[in-house]
Amino acid sequence: MSISDNTVVQFHYTLREGDTLIETSAGSEPLAYLHGHGNIIPGLEKAMVGKAAGDEFDVTVPCSEGYGERQDDKTQQIPVKHLQGAKKWKPGMVATVRTDQGLRQVTIVKAGLKHATVDLNHPLAGKELTFSVQILETRDATEEEVAHGHAHGVGGHHH
Repeated sequence: MSISDNTVVQFHYTLREGDTLIETSAGSEPLAYLHGHGNIIPGLEKAMVGKAAGDEFDVTVPCSEGYGERQDDKTQQIPVKHLQGAKKWKPGMVATVRTDQGLRQVTIVKAGLKHATVDLNHPLAGKELTFSVQILETRDATEEEVAHGHAHGVGGHHH
C-alpha cells in the first residue's frame, strides 16, 4: 500500500545536518504518523508520498520545508520555573516550554536566577536537513485516528 492522505506510516529515520548526526530512531521504537495531517515537517511528508513498506530513501529538506528560516529577533524573557529539561540553565542549552500550542523547544540565550532570555526559533530552524528513511509498515488509518489527526499505537500517540 503506497502512502497517501490518511495512511498511518511506521518508519525509522536518521537525521543529519551535513555530516553531523542530529538524531536517529535506530535501536528504539519506530516513529508513526498520520499522513496528510501536518504531523511531520512538510519536506519529509512530501517525500513520503507514493512510498511503501520496505522502501528506503534519503531526502534533503531545505529549511523552508523543515523548521523555517531563522529569525534573529525571535527572543523572549520567561520565568525560569517554566523551563523543563534541567535544573541549572546555561546559554546554548535547549529547554522545553509548555505553550498554548503544546510543548515547544527553545534555546537559552541568557539565564538569570528568576528569568531566562530564550531564542524561540526551533533549534533546527535555518538548517538544511538530510533524512535517511526506512519505511516499515503502512496501513489505512482508523476513523478515530483521522478524527484525532494523529496515529495511535506503537510509535504514535497514546491516550
